[in-house]
Amino acid sequence: MVSIIRKATGLTLVGALAVCPALAVPQSPPPTSDTTKQATAPPTQVRPQAPVAQPDTVNPKNSKEDVEAIGNRNVGKGVNFYSLEKEIALGKQLAQEVEKSSKMIDDPVVTEYVNRVGQNLVRNSDARVPFTIKVIDSDEVNAFALPGGFFYVNSGLVLRAQEESELAGVMAHEISHVTARHGTKQATKGELMQLASIPAMIFIPYSLAGYALYQGINLAIPLTFLKFSRDAEREADYLGLQYMYKAGYDPNSYVTFFERIQADEKRRAGTIPKVFATHPPTPDRIEAAQKEIARILPARQEYIVTTSEFDNVKARLRNIMFARKVQDNAPGKPTLRTKTEQSDKSKTQPGTDSSGDDRPTLKRRPDSP
Repeated sequence: MVSIIRKATGLTLVGALAVCPALAVPQSPPPTSDTTKQATAPPTQVRPQAPVAQPDTVNPKNSKEDVEAIGNRNVGKGVNFYSLEKEIALGKQLAQEVEKSSKMIDDPVVTEYVNRVGQNLVRNSDARVPFTIKVIDSDEVNAFALPGGFFYVNSGLVLRAQEESELAGVMAHEISHVTARHGTKQATKGELMQLASIPAMIFIPYSLAGYALYQGINLAIPLTFLKFSRDAEREADYLGLQYMYKAGYDPNSYVTFFERIQADEKRRAGTIPKVFATHPPTPDRIEAAQKEIARILPARQEYIVTTSEFDNVKARLRNIMFARKVQDNAPGKPTLRTKTEQSDKSKTQPGTDSSGDDRPTLKRRPDSP
């Protein structure tokens, strides 16, 4: 019996050793006969991908795939301690924190345009709450939506988009986070984990426990409401494409925008801001978006790609941002100087005190007693 086991073990090891080299050593392609041409061939240029071909008709398997059912679907279902009323109240508190620490664009033309684009997307979505849309004065290419429909678009995103449909695609993605209630559902998961770790809370009703934990939330925009799981990001991609399509925009613009952002990040690390980088447009998500366009979005004769109004607003916003930077760097503006800078100034300017003390000196007037 022992010898049979030894023989079986020996055969297994031999088989494993025979297979391992094939798995460990990469198989090199067969050498080409014309190696000179291969070495001297010019590098291929990356061309923008052609729009994804869309079917003339689709057969949705369920309501979530049916773009004609948008507005009558309960996409935000799931375990959630927050009612819609509490979610709006929470979002309002978080929005107040955002606006305390951010400089807003108050130009009526820019804000009205961005709000109109956003509200058009909201009307063609599964939103169950009203949206408040504002523009933040920031160079970062970013946008984020808080629970309850409080939505902020950075001026940097508007300037980075080349077409209105690209701006609409990013806004539709963020609107999807609200319609799917990702923020409060994620907060609920966190509360459930806390409940599981505190046995005394087992006997407290979920609503009361949720309220008690909600009271302790840090209102400086916790990452709970901005950093979502991969599944949540995929769902936001999925819904966002449907919303922009329903609003009349070309869904391919969503893919091309994120491909360009991804290329920028590869060329210059740090292009994507930290908050935006929590859900980067990974290749598998881009591929999934392309598959969705080709599977559930029927072809249309025409799409909205861009408008002259978008170009005008973008130019106006660029002038506003430029004027702000000029004003911030005006010579009359107060500046802070380090001790080293003060010391260098005293060395380069004759007649100044070499001690480097740049503080004002008090002198007594001659006619004073």
